[in-house]
Amino acid sequence: MIERKPFGRTGHLSSRTIFGAASLSKVNQSEADQTLDLLLDYGVNHIDTAASYGDAELRIKPWMKEHRKDFFLATKTEERTYQGAKEELQRSLERLGVEQVDLWQMHLLVDPQEWETAMGPGGALEAFLEAKEAGFTRFLGVTGHGLTTPAMHLRSLERYDFDSVLLPDNYLLLKDPDYAADFEQLVDLCQKRKVAVQTIKSLARGPKREGDDRFAVWYDPLVEEEAVQHAVHWVLGDPRVFLNTVGDIHLLPMVLRAADQLESRPDTLVMETDLQRFDITPLFKE
Repeated sequence: MIERKPFGRTGHLSSRTIFGAASLSKVNQSEADQTLDLLLDYGVNHIDTAASYGDAELRIKPWMKEHRKDFFLATKTEERTYQGAKEELQRSLERLGVEQVDLWQMHLLVDPQEWETAMGPGGALEAFLEAKEAGFTRFLGVTGHGLTTPAMHLRSLERYDFDSVLLPDNYLLLKDPDYAADFEQLVDLCQKRKVAVQTIKSLARGPKREGDDRFAVWYDPLVEEEAVQHAVHWVLGDPRVFLNTVGDIHLLPMVLRAADQLESRPDTLVMETDLQRFDITPLFKE
């Protein structure tokens, strides 16, 4: 069974590996149900979805009838205004078949202009605070992609004391000194405030290769068992973070096996060798 740790200050013991439900965006219900069985087999008890993940919320809905109590349930919105965010949360609750989510997150909040809208008068933050007060969500979070994400999350945490953050994390990415410095500053602050840190893109090999549609992710993923194990163990070797799984149900079993077999973090020599051996290149340019 995959290890569980406190998810920040929420009081929930979440599996270190969180199910990234983007992988359900284009699957049928039978495939989704098989995925649920796999999650239960490994003790995964935390689902992270979003309004923008295709049919993912609809695929999760049947699970909630029997398993709502078994999962910490999170969703997200990319709406930046009060009204837009408020309406989308209600749609998400209906699509998920629940009256409350455990965590509602501002998704991809890295653009400065969008940040000003979301955090300003009539912005999404007002809807977030209202939703928490009304009991539609228990906790609030913020997520992002790209190299500016840690710095933008620091800015968000200055504006409001969110309960969780989500951002990219892998060995090659943290070789970027600027990103690494911002990442460490963010994680250090989150440790002090007991804010949960979720990570994505552990399996990123590099930008998506033209014509390669084998997997339902927007980048080129690692698919070799050894490479996946090293990548997962490297991220989970940092006890301060959680790992959100890859956005493809066919790669999910390898990620869960690796997480279940976690021992120690691979050393630098192993990870440097993998960069060359598996042709790993930067995913983000800016």
